[in-house]
Amino acid sequence: MNTADTRSGAPYTIGREITDVTAEVDAAGPPVVPGPTGRFTLRPVDPDGDDPALLVSWFARPHLVETWEQEWSPERWRADSAYRLAGDYSRPLIVSLDDTEIGYIELYRPARDEIATLYPADPHDMGLHIATAEPGLTGRGVMSAWMAELADALFRADTRCRRVVLEPDARNERMRRALTKRGWTDLGEFDVRPDRRIALHVLGRTAADVPTI
Repeated sequence: MNTADTRSGAPYTIGREITDVTAEVDAAGPPVVPGPTGRFTLRPVDPDGDDPALLVSWFARPHLVETWEQEWSPERWRADSAYRLAGDYSRPLIVSLDDTEIGYIELYRPARDEIATLYPADPHDMGLHIATAEPGLTGRGVMSAWMAELADALFRADTRCRRVVLEPDARNERMRRALTKRGWTDLGEFDVRPDRRIALHVLGRTAADVPTI
């Protein structure tokens, strides 16, 4: 996903990010981070603190090795988080449940992402990637319920946001069923790269905001 080798000294880049954007996309600015949603809170990753080591430990867990394939070094997590925080494409965040840190999330602007080629992305659309670090929270509906709450919080935080987008791996049938149950529309499967087939799910502010592909 991210293409730079942090040992080479080359500028860090994210392969899926679109950097040549329109003035409208540029004016939308970075993703808006909402406040607390129920029992959940979000905070930015601290690249210069203990968070890179925390992320190393989380992404070495078998269920995240399988779904994310990001067994990175602390240096790479530090570079990735710093890059995201400095730009308008994405915001890396730590998720807490009842004040216990339980996962990692990236909020991003789909209009600045490779999935902008799959549907008519509005500059203010929001997307998210989530990695639940605690295996005991998976498969219980806890996180899928929270993602619906988070989408509502994103709509409130950015009044111009028309859609929230999720793109799980197409093989992740459990996640896809959970999203559909919570009101997300499954727009189909797409090969975004030779090694990545995703299922595009959209939750619109209104029914009219769900795109037709």
